[in-house]
Amino acid sequence: MKFKEIVYEKQGEITIIKFNRPEVHNCVGPRTHAELISAWTLFKEDDSAKAAIITGVGQQAFCAGGDLKNASGIVSVDPEEIKAHSRGERPGFLGPSRWTDVYKPIIAAVNGLAYAGGLEWACFADIRIAEEHSTFGVTCRRWNIGLADGGTQRLPRIIGMGRAMELILTGRVIDAHEAYRIGLVNEITPRGKSLERSIALAQLICSHPQPAIHTDKEAAVRGFGESLDEGLRIEAECFYKSIMKPETMEGLRRFIERDHPDRDPDGDPKTPGLKKG
Repeated sequence: MKFKEIVYEKQGEITIIKFNRPEVHNCVGPRTHAELISAWTLFKEDDSAKAAIITGVGQQAFCAGGDLKNASGIVSVDPEEIKAHSRGERPGFLGPSRWTDVYKPIIAAVNGLAYAGGLEWACFADIRIAEEHSTFGVTCRRWNIGLADGGTQRLPRIIGMGRAMELILTGRVIDAHEAYRIGLVNEITPRGKSLERSIALAQLICSHPQPAIHTDKEAAVRGFGESLDEGLRIEAECFYKSIMKPETMEGLRRFIERDHPDRDPDGDPKTPGLKKG
């Protein structure tokens, strides 16, 4: 597919997907929806792509949610389509927001407002880096439009049910600092720096062996909300998917032979926060 309403870039092992409708605050219309499905399919199936960053074009908006002026192109009233959505047979209304099996790391570089479906797309990511002027809110509350791209499910998992319910029920907009305080945002950057910081984080992630990253993310996603016994069973299942990989044997060799970069006595640790004794 030729992309028009998103930008799809590769920077080495990092894929960058940008909402590209800055004139309408990067809201998602029918074409954007289709392009997002195509883009995330490319990322998911590209073995050379180790991490993804999602952000918006411009400095005003990450994403303002669905394009309500073209709502009929987003939400079908066809009875069979309604049944298919209700059975979970569609990827989402604003792109593949219902996918839960992308086990590669995803970072959201939030470079402005993230409202309604835009907040839902921020929650699709594993890590959220927000610029200091960013704001977040379930602003669709004003128009009697419900969340349909993961907001009622991912937001409580990220910040807890009480705080999530406050945002969902009131439609209140919060700034980046409050978002950081309640755990919605992992880090705040100056204006214009969220993508740069996200790329740095993605590069760190890409520098690690990948199989255990994928299986640990899978275990965390699949186990969340399950009983402890079931979560531990899922963890063991995922552990055995990666522990026999060649990367594990190489990791053990590096540990035993002390040739990991963090062991360089003359250099700074490559692992953030590591203290060398």
